[in-house]
Amino acid sequence: MIDAANNKNKLADIEEQILKTLQESDDILGDEAGIVVLTNASKVSVEINAMQENAAKTEIEIDEARIGYKPIAMTTAGLFFCIQDMAFINTMYQYSLPFFVHLFNFAIDEAEKSDELEVRIGYLNKEFLSSLYRNICRSLFEVDKPIFSMLLTFKLLDMKGELNATDLRFLLTGGVALGAVYPECPATWMTNLSWGEMCRACELKSLKGFDKHFAKHANDEYKELYDMPDPAEF
Repeated sequence: MIDAANNKNKLADIEEQILKTLQESDDILGDEAGIVVLTNASKVSVEINAMQENAAKTEIEIDEARIGYKPIAMTTAGLFFCIQDMAFINTMYQYSLPFFVHLFNFAIDEAEKSDELEVRIGYLNKEFLSSLYRNICRSLFEVDKPIFSMLLTFKLLDMKGELNATDLRFLLTGGVALGAVYPECPATWMTNLSWGEMCRACELKSLKGFDKHFAKHANDEYKELYDMPDPAEF
């Protein structure tokens, strides 16, 4: 771009020089100095035009390469706004754009190389996401790290178009009862509040019919799961 701008300036200077020579010469055919100026100007003009054509081709190639990396640019921008949301949890969690850009440049250097664009983008995404998570977690209180993990997961799913807004709303709010009447809770160990939330959850498309399965196994399999010290390992 700099070369193209300089070449345009040179062409403008050449045109001005030609006009000045023609204006000051009474007999251009007999003006040896004027002929030299015009000859040199013509030669330089041809060279610059050739350089401009090459620059235009190079610019197209650069644009094509840049557009190929657009997916990771969109993902990275989304992640920046994700970490900005941490300020709503605690005002001390504020991260500057230069810090974020530095992390991304570091990921570019550290990510595995590949001549295949999609593979390279995959390496970049993996390296940057890992680096971002590590560095942000270093600045968080332990109690806030799971929240950051959750926000990061939701943001990535949303950018992929895989986040169901209805399911997310229920996860965050537990749904709204508004005087709804539910069947009697089949589990002796479950509170009515939890049973109501489960019934509302089963209204979601993704959990349709789960309440019937739960009622059938409430006091054996699910009771065992409820009593486990670490249910996630079940």
